[in-house]
Amino acid sequence: MKQFLVTVAGVFVGLALFMIGVPLVIILSVAASARPAPITGPQVLSLDLRTGLTDQAPRNPFSAFTGERLSVLGVEQTLRRAEGDSGVKGLLVRLPEGAMAPAAADELALAFRRFRAAGKPILVYSQGLYADGTVISTYELAAASGNIWMQPASEFQVTGLARGDAFFKRFFDRHAIKPDYEQRNQYKTAINPFLYSDYTPAHRDAELSWMGSVYDTALRSAAADRAQPAANLKTLIEAGPYSAEDAKAKGLIDQVGDLRDARAAFLAKAGQGAKYLDFTTYAAHAAKDGAGAIGGAKIAVISAEGDIMTGPSGTANPLGGGETIRSDEVSRAFQSAIDDEGVKAIVFRESSPGGSDTASEQILSAVRAAKAAGKPVVVTMGTYGASGGYWIASQASEIIAEPTTLTGSIGVFGGKFALGAALSKFGVDLRGIKVGGDFADALGGAEPMTPTQKAAFSAWMDRIYAGFIGRVAQGRKLPEARVREIANGRVWTGAQARSLGLVDGLGGFYQAVDRAKALAGIKGDARLETFDADRSPLDAVRRMFGASSRIAGLVDAAAALGASPGARAAGQALSDADLRAHGATVLAPRWVR
Repeated sequence: MKQFLVTVAGVFVGLALFMIGVPLVIILSVAASARPAPITGPQVLSLDLRTGLTDQAPRNPFSAFTGERLSVLGVEQTLRRAEGDSGVKGLLVRLPEGAMAPAAADELALAFRRFRAAGKPILVYSQGLYADGTVISTYELAAASGNIWMQPASEFQVTGLARGDAFFKRFFDRHAIKPDYEQRNQYKTAINPFLYSDYTPAHRDAELSWMGSVYDTALRSAAADRAQPAANLKTLIEAGPYSAEDAKAKGLIDQVGDLRDARAAFLAKAGQGAKYLDFTTYAAHAAKDGAGAIGGAKIAVISAEGDIMTGPSGTANPLGGGETIRSDEVSRAFQSAIDDEGVKAIVFRESSPGGSDTASEQILSAVRAAKAAGKPVVVTMGTYGASGGYWIASQASEIIAEPTTLTGSIGVFGGKFALGAALSKFGVDLRGIKVGGDFADALGGAEPMTPTQKAAFSAWMDRIYAGFIGRVAQGRKLPEARVREIANGRVWTGAQARSLGLVDGLGGFYQAVDRAKALAGIKGDARLETFDADRSPLDAVRRMFGASSRIAGLVDAAAALGASPGARAAGQALSDADLRAHGATVLAPRWVR
């Protein structure tokens, strides 16, 4: 009976994928080949940032159906195209009410200033800036527009930068859960909430260090754009919060008014016949036209965002919302750029907080291979370039980061949760058996590691950490002793990392392009060509069908689990306790976060 149900379930899943996937392929293929309707007359682009930003354009071929967000690079590249478009007369931006990623604000602020320098005005409209983490970075971006409007009766609560962390030690102690983790070293604090009930001195110092750097960067940037001393702006901001009306009176914003009034006033300045045009519509049209494409020598652009993992992209769910960096995929993109004789340099855009050490090493090997082939590699970091994200960048020809990019975090952690004692309270007894060496069950979930297992595990962590230190020392041409001084798992902002020699310059994507041209000896224009793996809708559906055998296996496993109430309870308890520190797998310590 069970096999019959499994077979029926597999057939049903296959039919559902066929009935959904094939029409989607047809629709997306038609949409991809269709040319957008021509855009005529003067336009003011309308950009809504309230839905949030990824660092890079969605890789999901079904993004049109899953509501993927705008990307920092996509906005920046579209604005660059619009600078030379005589039909574009300006840009109206709807601002989020809360925090923005600091590095995203840095990069878009550069794009805003360049757009204005091309003679095209920007109006930013805010329905309030409310106390929320890095809202100071949201204000930094608003200031770069040169024209900030706020809705009447809204609030200006930009008074600083704050964050909070939950600590689980007392909860774990109460329920006999044993976090069996190690970290290298004291500043590798992602697992501290599992081990302590408050900030350790190192944890507090590290957090306040990068937060202070982000705060100072945002203040200086906003003060320059508001044409006032940074000290004055700091005093004004920290004396808040203010109403929108008070913020205008103090020179923190430019105008208070309803959105329709702001839209009408801005459109009138654009000239007779001007109309608003959705930013994404313009971006799609510009991409079809190839607007902004330039001739000359070729620079390969490879981009990667998310957790760094081993394997090909096909192991990911094409309908999933999260992004991952797959080492096979990135390495293949590098090899394609190496094999292309027309490619003179590579710009590698990455935004990653870390991941697998072995996956990171595979990507770093591809970077080394490109350099050995005579093709300089310039890394440009987005929101993050930390831990594994720094590992893959450490031996590039040059590294460019935003002032508030979170980078460094040269360290490692790993371990497991020992849940046997906790589950026994609920009548679930975890037992294990093994054959072979002592370490065979070291990562099992029932009991903490034995002293000998702990020693072997500790040696493993030491090897990964030493390897990380060595790669950084070689790539950055620093003595290993110096790298150890600035490592210890500590996170730095891009501005701090530059002073420490961990990055070469501050800026965004196009600053990295300029450096790639210089290193490759390219004079004049360069042609940017994307070398990311092709992700067509057909490939996505093929991956979905390729998963059918695994689906059947999962259905079988689910049926077996469902037959046992005890197994269901254990599974739920294990799921609840599977707490992840910034994506690190609790039973797989091969992470350099």
